[in-house]
Amino acid sequence: MKENKSAHIKGLLLLVLGMAGGFFLGGEIIRRLYTNEILNIVNLHSKTQKTGGCLIDDSRSNAIVKATAKVAPGVVGIVVTQIQRVRRPHHGDDFFSFFFGGPRPPSYRKVESIGSGFVISKDGMIITNYHVVQNAAQLFVNFPDGRRIEGKIVGLDEKSDIAVISVQGENFRPVQFGNSDQCLIGEWSIAIGNPFLNFINNAHPTVTVGVISALNRNFAPSEGVYYQGMIQTDAAINPGNSGGPLVNALGEVIGINAFIYTGSSDNKGSVGMGFAIPINRARRVADELIAHGSRRQVWTGISVKNLNRSIAQTLNYDGVEGVVAVSVQSGSPGEEAGLKPGDIIRKMGGRIIHSHEDIDGFFLDYFVDDSVDIHLIRAGKTERLLLVLKEFPLRG
Repeated sequence: MKENKSAHIKGLLLLVLGMAGGFFLGGEIIRRLYTNEILNIVNLHSKTQKTGGCLIDDSRSNAIVKATAKVAPGVVGIVVTQIQRVRRPHHGDDFFSFFFGGPRPPSYRKVESIGSGFVISKDGMIITNYHVVQNAAQLFVNFPDGRRIEGKIVGLDEKSDIAVISVQGENFRPVQFGNSDQCLIGEWSIAIGNPFLNFINNAHPTVTVGVISALNRNFAPSEGVYYQGMIQTDAAINPGNSGGPLVNALGEVIGINAFIYTGSSDNKGSVGMGFAIPINRARRVADELIAHGSRRQVWTGISVKNLNRSIAQTLNYDGVEGVVAVSVQSGSPGEEAGLKPGDIIRKMGGRIIHSHEDIDGFFLDYFVDDSVDIHLIRAGKTERLLLVLKEFPLRG
């Protein structure tokens, strides 16, 4: 009987201890949950304070957001003032001449235009399009931090539509370059620029997103400009975006936004076909402009013409694709490479040459002292030569 009573007491004690432990453990769990909830509320409040009242989920800070934040501090807006001559009707000039006995003096006006650019060095070098700063009498550069600094043209290259300008100051944020030779069709592309610079009081750039639609797009020369090997994107590019960067999802600049195809002279906006100059070319042109003030003209000393069946048969060549060398200047890089009149050039630098038009834009990516691998046909046999480019000699 006593043993049963003792066991009963032990059981009650264990029950009481278990209940006490349960209450303690449950209270501790509740306390920790409550504390974590308070901490979460504090953290959310802190995020709210930092983001101006918007709660930002980490999942929203995607690759596009991060890439934009990385590049945007180096993107600038450019305001250009041009002096244009105003043409007057002929009868007005005759009227003036009749009463005052002489021709009427020319009239001029100031015209403002806008474009974009981006910082490429800490000392204030900025790259943009040639057509953005063409004929500039004065230009100002607007930075995202609110600074507005007068710019100076360092160098221009009309053929590649690239210009370099500079500003005085400090704390400039250069962009990070990517490799345009490694672009992938279908990957994200981000166009950044300042299409509203003169319309709203805000220097922060505009961001549009799309994909790389195509690579190596070539266009016929227009007004002295050769758009060759262009990057096509469906990211919206509008007037004012010219000269701004095209960026990949890593926040690397892969091109310079140059122009859009609208399909009609009446349509001035984007229809999803924008084109950018590859950054690998642009960087080399910029280095040339900074070092020399202009792009040095390469010299080959070779004159060529398109093939036809008559010329091809004379040269024992079964085809009409390629160009034939008609003359090679004495002492020129062409002569040093071993080229001779009558040689049929089929490939240069790994690119097939179909006609003279292929050569016109070929040297956009080549500079003084570069080497060009040439595949040619001579007397029915294939040969390979190395052409080292030189600067075009000055005529004395």
